[in-house]
Amino acid sequence: MTTPLEPDFQPAYHELHRVGRPGWWRSLLGSIVLIVLVFGLVPAVLGLAALVALLVGGSSAEDASSALDVTSNVTPFGLGLLNVLLGSAILSSWLVLWLFHRLKPRWLSSVAPRLRWRFLLACLPLAVVALVASLGAAILLPTAGAAGEPVGSVNDFTSTTRDFLLVIALLTPFQAAGEEYVFRGYLTQAFGSLLPWRRVSLVLAVLAPAVLFALAHGLGQSWPVFFDRFAFGVVAGILVIRTGGLEAAIAMHVLNNFFAYGLALAFGDMTESLNASGPASPWMIVSTLTQSLVYLGLASWVATAMGVSRQGPPVGAVRRPPAGDPVLAAPPPRV
Repeated sequence: MTTPLEPDFQPAYHELHRVGRPGWWRSLLGSIVLIVLVFGLVPAVLGLAALVALLVGGSSAEDASSALDVTSNVTPFGLGLLNVLLGSAILSSWLVLWLFHRLKPRWLSSVAPRLRWRFLLACLPLAVVALVASLGAAILLPTAGAAGEPVGSVNDFTSTTRDFLLVIALLTPFQAAGEEYVFRGYLTQAFGSLLPWRRVSLVLAVLAPAVLFALAHGLGQSWPVFFDRFAFGVVAGILVIRTGGLEAAIAMHVLNNFFAYGLALAFGDMTESLNASGPASPWMIVSTLTQSLVYLGLASWVATAMGVSRQGPPVGAVRRPPAGDPVLAAPPPRV
């Protein structure tokens, strides 16, 4: 049963599905469809297209399969394809939002409704500060085992390194944004709209996507790595709701991935970095919490200082065209 909304009800970001087509089942079914699209159908179609392209280009079946396999040996082509697959999740989330809720895709970006570029750009240096704080904490922590061994010598700069840098620079922001539109975008709105109780919905909207986000990175990861990704999801989810949009989460995600890829290219191995297959020290949790809490505080403060909108327009501002599809209508805020 759908709870009627008062005309002056102003939905927070995670409640926006409630002003779409009525029916809690739409959010649940839409989430399932989106996950199937992002992690099943689209990868199968694009992966097959890439395989055919490599074979037509003269690659052997073995070489083509190796180039596409990012679990055993990451290549620039494989990383690029993976980033395109994850980046295409933006389109998938837009499609599901429109099909199931008849809300325009821009309502996934923020309550503005649009991507607020000034706020996003302001969050980038904050993500750098938080990252530096986490590195400072890591230096002071004890090390243990393989996870705490010192970084080795700098890797040689090769043509492969150059290709990786180009892929990372051009496609990583696209990939990070794609993940945010799925987990902190549609899924946050879906879980936040399932139940009529606002406080329960708030907790569910943060924790459920964070768990799914961590699980999506692999079931075989060690528990410190799982916690690292779960903590990232929790902080990103809180920021999305507190700021009314995806900008802060996207900025933190992009900087994190740039740093991880850069560290792997300079000192480590891209395959191990991407799959997080090695052991991890529990002490990394302290560094993770340092980064998360510093960024949460800074981004929240900047959002308040910039007057970023946290809620959408009142339900009374919803226009219902003849077809009965809800369309939020309100002048966008400045930020």
